[in-house]
Amino acid sequence: MAMAEDDYPRTSQTFPVKPNLKPTSQTSTKNLTPESKYWKSFKPQPTPQNLISSITSLSFSPALPHLLAATHSTTLSLFSPLQTLEQPKSTVSSFSDTATSASFRSDGRLVAAGSHSGLVQVFDVKTRTPLRRLRAHSRPVHLVRYPRSDKLHLFSGGDDAVVRYWDVASETHINDLLGHKDYVRCGDGSPVNDDMFVTGSYDHTVRLWDVRVSGGSSVMQVNHGKPVESVIFLPSGGLVATAGGNEVKIWDVIGGGKLLYSMEGHNKTVTSICVGKIGKETGEEAQQYRILSVSLDGYMKVLDYAKFKITYSMRFPSPLLSVAFSPDCSMRVIGTSNGIIYAGKRKVKENEGSEMVSFAGLGPISEPPKRVLRPSNFRYFRRGQNEKPSEGDYLVKRPKKVKLAEHDKLLKKFRHKEALVAALNGKNPTNVVAVMEELVARRKLMRCISNLETEELGLLLWFLQKYSTMPRYAGLLMKLAKKVVEMRAEDVQTDDVLKGHLRNLKRSVEEEIRIQQSLQEIQGIISPLLRIAGRR
Repeated sequence: MAMAEDDYPRTSQTFPVKPNLKPTSQTSTKNLTPESKYWKSFKPQPTPQNLISSITSLSFSPALPHLLAATHSTTLSLFSPLQTLEQPKSTVSSFSDTATSASFRSDGRLVAAGSHSGLVQVFDVKTRTPLRRLRAHSRPVHLVRYPRSDKLHLFSGGDDAVVRYWDVASETHINDLLGHKDYVRCGDGSPVNDDMFVTGSYDHTVRLWDVRVSGGSSVMQVNHGKPVESVIFLPSGGLVATAGGNEVKIWDVIGGGKLLYSMEGHNKTVTSICVGKIGKETGEEAQQYRILSVSLDGYMKVLDYAKFKITYSMRFPSPLLSVAFSPDCSMRVIGTSNGIIYAGKRKVKENEGSEMVSFAGLGPISEPPKRVLRPSNFRYFRRGQNEKPSEGDYLVKRPKKVKLAEHDKLLKKFRHKEALVAALNGKNPTNVVAVMEELVARRKLMRCISNLETEELGLLLWFLQKYSTMPRYAGLLMKLAKKVVEMRAEDVQTDDVLKGHLRNLKRSVEEEIRIQQSLQEIQGIISPLLRIAGRR
């Protein structure tokens, strides 16, 4: 038989049977890794339809309720994650030029932002009143940051290539930190020392500053190799991540600026990076940190910098400019170049993220660990069926009973012809093709077709006429149609109903051939035009 029965392996005797010619589809959620499930759990939230101008920065308050600050056009907007982000909680429009780089103080009561006019302003979050106006930069300011816990100072940087360290209360700059030779576009404060911070510049360098060192010179610098768009300290304080060009690089600050890793996962300029945190949902005992990067290519990527690999990627329809992740791990927001904010929110359990509780005057105190039942305890063997397994337990599950269709039951009994007829009567093309493939593997398909009664043969010809030209089934059904016509030609000639089915099959094949020829003609017309366009 030339019908490719020899090309198929022997049947595996697994039921219910499934077709091999199934079209490719999107990855099932069952095949997702725990970390992919975690990032997919951030459900899209309603956000402002369009803020007209680019979202130049996004920042979460470190204090509850973790307000979100977004700068766009000449406005600083504050959103509450506890409510919908569709409408800002409040807005500040006292900027004379484009607002940039919003940063909250450690207690969340003040927020500072720069602008293209060179002015840095500090606002009261509740009243939106401008409390301080810091004037010293002669060109646009793109960097404003509060230290981790210092409430009295902040640092800023701008297109005048100067980094300034401010005493906010007196509105004076204490230090002018010189060293960059081009625009200063980004920076971050150390998580372990309020006197140290890093800045990135378009001169390709990242500099580490210590305000305790006199002279205003950096204590360390590294060369990213391309204009630096974003730089952050990683939570340990000993590593720094930089973004510029299509690369994200990780540097060892303690080791003198040694390059540890370079990721080239984006196709266009990486515009912003931030630190995200994952925890128990991924099966990890302790929370782990990830680097989230966004780019003009529209992709957000998640980097596990402990293993130096990309663990998740997500596509957006617009170029991305900014990204932020809330301290309580409940929200991820991304700003675009056309004024759209993409927010994702997930449900956080009440006890999640509250591993530390604080008491007045005592500071943070860790909660006592829960008692774990061990095999030496009698209650360990009295656990109910709803008890969740712990790590190391062997979980024995009762196999689920699979409900078989009629054709599957007949295949198990090796009643091949009846199985084929039962599938044809069901008129489900997926089941019919699955049964045909199983019969091919058993080398019984042609024998079944030769034994079909006239009415059953008409049912098969009707199925071939309807589905043989479908791309997902054509590889099998076209060959089968040819063999059926050759084998049962005499039966078809003596029956008018079978002749009608055969005419319909012929008409369908001729129509498909005509369509394919038309497509080839169109391709022949378009191909030269595409080649000419490519040369231009």
